[in-house]
Amino acid sequence: MRSRLFSVSVLTAMLAATGLSQASQPADPINTPDAAITGIWRCQMEGLPAVTLTVTNEGGSLTGAVLFYLHRREPGQPVTATPGVPEPLFHPTFDGKTFTFQVSHRRAHPPKSLNDAPVTFQLKLDGTQKAELVNENEKDPNAPVYVLERSAY
Repeated sequence: MRSRLFSVSVLTAMLAATGLSQASQPADPINTPDAAITGIWRCQMEGLPAVTLTVTNEGGSLTGAVLFYLHRREPGQPVTATPGVPEPLFHPTFDGKTFTFQVSHRRAHPPKSLNDAPVTFQLKLDGTQKAELVNENEKDPNAPVYVLERSAY
C-alpha cells in the first residue's frame, strides 16, 4: 500500500512538473498570427542603408523600433549614409497584410520639429519577403518609395 501511494505521488508530481514546464514555454513565434511581420526589415538606396525596422512580439504584443539614415550628397564626393536615432514604435497594429505604427518626429529636425505630432507609417506586405513603407503624413507625390526586405540578421 505504501509503495503504491508513493508511486501515485511520484506520478502526480511528474505530471504536474510536465504541465508547468509546458505552460512556461513561450509560444512558437513561427506559428503566431504576427509571424509575417516580426523580424528585421531593411531598405537600401544607392547601395547604402536607408531604413532598418525591427518588429518583435513580446508576450503577445507587437513592439519594435525604426532607424532612418540620412543620405548626404556633397559635390564631387560619394553619397554617404549616417544613422539617426532609433525611435520606438507607438501603437503598432497588424491586420495580416499591413503593419501600421507611429514614430515620434520630435528629434527629426530640431528645433523646428520639437512640437511635431507623431508620424504614422504603414508597412504593406506583398506576400513575399518584401514590403513597401508608406509615410501616411507625406503629401508630396514625388516622395521616395521605400521597399524593405526581411533580413536574415
